[in-house]
Amino acid sequence: MNRPDPAYATWRKSTYSGGGNNCVEVADLGAVVAVRDSKNPDGPALTLHRSQWTAFVRALKDSR
Repeated sequence: MNRPDPAYATWRKSTYSGGGNNCVEVADLGAVVAVRDSKNPDGPALTLHRSQWTAFVRALKDSR
């Protein structure tokens, strides 16, 4: 199986980040979502299956 390469992804920050450089960035790679630290854009990226990402975001929203 070919894995999407986060190095070629279009990364975005949450609009809630305030424009600083202390954020988490995400990239939609089709079947997976990549997550990285904005302070280290050349560092590692965590990739999550789309269903895992959806469950994570849902849990965050539910804990507000």
